[in-house]
Amino acid sequence: MSTVTGTWRPRRTGRARAVFPAWSVRDRLALTAGLAAPFLAALALVPFRTSLSHTNAALVLVAVAALGSRTAGVVAALSAAGWFDFFLTRPYETFDITASRDVETAVLLLVVGLIVSQLAARARRLEVITVTDAGYLSRIHRVAALDADTVVDEVRRELTDLLGLTACRFQYGTLLGQPPRLRNDGSVTVGRRSWDVDTAGWPEGEIELRVHGNARYLGRFMLTPGPGRVPPLQARLVAATLADQTGAALDTSGPAG
Repeated sequence: MSTVTGTWRPRRTGRARAVFPAWSVRDRLALTAGLAAPFLAALALVPFRTSLSHTNAALVLVAVAALGSRTAGVVAALSAAGWFDFFLTRPYETFDITASRDVETAVLLLVVGLIVSQLAARARRLEVITVTDAGYLSRIHRVAALDADTVVDEVRRELTDLLGLTACRFQYGTLLGQPPRLRNDGSVTVGRRSWDVDTAGWPEGEIELRVHGNARYLGRFMLTPGPGRVPPLQARLVAATLADQTGAALDTSGPAG
């Protein structure tokens, strides 16, 4: 069986790692920057705090909070609100606020900072996703030309190669059990919990990839992950697209056993 090329992160299994993920150096740097950048920005505004409106100061700190990953953005928003209170509101250099208007500004800074940081992280993520590998596109185009008689077997082969699986089977109609699930956005859930597959690796056991046609559930691919590398987000999104194409093909004639 051929393997999928690309820059994949090493696979790490085990539920304990999902609960206590190991932070990468990049994640640690992002969190440190999320904590430190608002502090430095607020400190730089101290000489101007008597002449600069609090609204403008808050806007500067919101811009700083928009940098970094989702988690780093949350840290940056909390840090920005805290240092805004400490450096830029009276009484200075305390975490007390005496003016109700400053309280409102600090709360709005926190809320807007959280929202903007999450939207910015999502936009950066989507920008990466849009750069689609030509090999992924060829898989999608190849499956698009298939009919209901051949699509399931062909997509099983594509998924096996694309995701580096040891096995892949298709179940018509059934939803027995509650296996981990690969969703349309490339994320993985275990029960109702989100599973960080990029950090913790695939969850144990088979993983379902559901197939719908015209909003009607038709079946699911049951994926058995192979050892080694975890497929990147792009590969998982392509897998979800292949499942959608399977559903469209099956819906035209009805599933065959």
